[in-house]
This record gives sequence, C-alpha cells and structure tokens, in this order.
Amino acid sequence: MELYNGRPAGPENRLPREIRTYDILDSLGIEYLRTDHEPATNMDACEEIDATLGVTMCKNLFLCNRQKTSFYLLLMPGDKKFKTKELSAQINSARLSFAEAEDMLKYLDIEPGAVSIMGLMNDKDRAVQLLIDEDVLKEEYLGCHPCVCTSSLKMKTADVIEKFLPATGHDHKTVHLVGED
Repeated sequence: MELYNGRPAGPENRLPREIRTYDILDSLGIEYLRTDHEPATNMDACEEIDATLGVTMCKNLFLCNRQKTSFYLLLMPGDKKFKTKELSAQINSARLSFAEAEDMLKYLDIEPGAVSIMGLMNDKDRAVQLLIDEDVLKEEYLGCHPCVCTSSLKMKTADVIEKFLPATGHDHKTVHLVGED
C-alpha cells in the first residue's frame, strides 16, 4: 500500500462522489494523505490502512430513529465498541438503529462500507445530525474514506471541524461513549 500526498492524478476509475471529495478538500485548503486499497468494508480491513496512514480510521455509523424521521452520523474511534443505549440517552432518541442503504445514498450519496464524514458535503438539506465521540476530537488526525471504500484519507481533525464542516453547513454534537462491556 502506497501513501500519496493529495488527490489521484486523474479521474480514471474514480467515482464522481470521490472526485467531489477531493474537490472540496482542495478548495478549502485542507491537506490530506491518501492511500488506495482493496475494498475496506469493516474495521478489521482497516488495520493495514491504519498502519500505512499512521492513524486509526474512524468508525462511521449511519443511524436513525425508529420512525426514520431523524438521521445521525456517528464518528467514534475504530477500536471502540458501539452501544446503542449509551448514545440514545445522550441524544434523547430511543430505538436507534442502523439506517438503510437507500437512506445512506439519499442523504450522503454513500454506499454501505464507505460511510464517512465526507458524505456531509452531499447533505444539502442538513437532514443528518453529526455526532462525534469526544475521543475522536482529542486526536490530532482523523482517518476516513473519501465517500468510497477503496481509498482512505488522513487529515488534521481541526481542519475537518473548522473548515470542512462549516463549508457543508453542518455542526456537530460531542458525545461521550465508554464502549466497554
């Protein structure tokens, strides 16, 4: 696995949603390292990516309430366990579950396995609330997919929070997840 500084040389074999990710990052002056790889659709597949990028990839979970009237994107450390009950109490939303693939595509223009904070650039109506575990915010760097599961990025957490999120019109709510049994 090779490490690259910035976007791929050309758009060949790249989906438009991935190219849009590089376009917005470049337009905002956000520097990033990139690696290309086989599809990484779970956290186990991210171990080699973590080593290459020198950062732990974020676990990105796309959630909704039972009525499918509220949608949430949760960023948490990749090595932390997710407990619905722990989060539900903090956001006053009972019966959280994983959102359907159709909803990921509709709101974030992302398919399962590629969920990422970068997808918020596609949520023009700001229908998705961003939740970030406090431990992610403590890290200098953040690792995520550029809306596809065949590339991964490393960028400064501060750039994502202070430049990317305002450009998308999104804010975030900090949550505290223990993630232990």
